[in-house]
Amino acid sequence: MAAMFAIMTKVGVYTLLRLWTLLFSGQAGASAFFGGDWLIYGGMATIFTAAIAIIAAQRLERLASLSILVSAGILLSAVGFAQPSLTSGALFYMVSSTLALSAMFLLGELIERSRSANEIPLEYDVDQLPRTLESLHPPPGANLDDEQKVVVGQVIPMTMAFLGLSFIACALLIIGMPPLSGFIGKLTLISALMNPLGLDVAKDEALSTQAWMLIGLLIFSGLASLIAFSRLGTQRFWTPHERPSPMLRRNECLPIIILLGLCIALTFKAEPLLRYTQDTAAALHEPKQYVQSVLATRPIPGPTSREVDAEGQP
Repeated sequence: MAAMFAIMTKVGVYTLLRLWTLLFSGQAGASAFFGGDWLIYGGMATIFTAAIAIIAAQRLERLASLSILVSAGILLSAVGFAQPSLTSGALFYMVSSTLALSAMFLLGELIERSRSANEIPLEYDVDQLPRTLESLHPPPGANLDDEQKVVVGQVIPMTMAFLGLSFIACALLIIGMPPLSGFIGKLTLISALMNPLGLDVAKDEALSTQAWMLIGLLIFSGLASLIAFSRLGTQRFWTPHERPSPMLRRNECLPIIILLGLCIALTFKAEPLLRYTQDTAAALHEPKQYVQSVLATRPIPGPTSREVDAEGQP
């Protein structure tokens, strides 16, 4: 369900891209790129609203849901610009963000499993920051040295090590920090906004206000996600002392490993995938060949049609 929820949001965006470029392409005359400004500003409003909500998010599932809204807003805005280079970057970003968010949803249930029903509710959780001065004292049962300080360097359970490393990888992908594919996707979007004709073509005109706004929102949403994921990671993996490690099954860890492995593969194989998305974007923004191929296709009658034709013959 988690992966399907993340995928279906992207399916809707791709459907919009496919139909919008087909019905309102540059060859549509007076209706060319109809509604592009609505897509741009609607996507920007989605990014800004979701980024503000991300800063206040306290639960991992809510943070992942809001991150989906941010990625959907980025894709909508990119589609509205009607630039093949920007569409190419958006398609690459869509693949990377879908895999990362699917892994984050699956990971969220495993991380929150250690918070049993007998624990203090979230609004009274002592693991939240900032903490009081009394909470700085060593917790009961902690290993202390001769100076009554907590011993550093305790063994980390394998489950917590797996959850922590997976959380870091998902956070880097969603935030868009190097060296993973999330950074490549956002960098491609920013590069396409600043150089719509390509890096090797000089641009005489200044960037539009819409382009500067989207660049600013890309940076702002990444900063908001960095703050939220850093805070949540500190609460879940750094401050807890008595919280037991959750019990994980192999079939629960395997999908997360596969999704993150695909994201790592995207990082190393970004160039061929970007070439593919460039060809896809060029075909989407030039639908003439697609329309001609559809109209030139001869319909093949089905079995029912053949029976009707046979009955109608004398």
